[in-house]
Amino acid sequence: MRGDLTDEEWAIIGSLLPPERGRWSRPAQDNRLFLNGMLYVLRVSCPWRDMHERYGKWNSVYVRFRRWAEQGVWDALLETLVELGLTVTGRSVPP
Repeated sequence: MRGDLTDEEWAIIGSLLPPERGRWSRPAQDNRLFLNGMLYVLRVSCPWRDMHERYGKWNSVYVRFRRWAEQGVWDALLETLVELGLTVTGRSVPP
């Protein structure tokens, strides 16, 4: 789908995300699908409940988003991308 991570982007980001393990967790290979769902919500500025069903159950994606936030995954991911020179720094995001 338009806006989803390319294979090149996923090759960089995929290994930076934690594996999802546990009795109720979905397998880590769903990380790409879930991340694309998270990016979709951010890109179109819709409520989680309106996330496109292509990405799975909205609540499952939201729960993983919150868990990653609580675990510091987003901060670590951004820090790594900055260190790799893969982000634009010093510019504000356009309105």
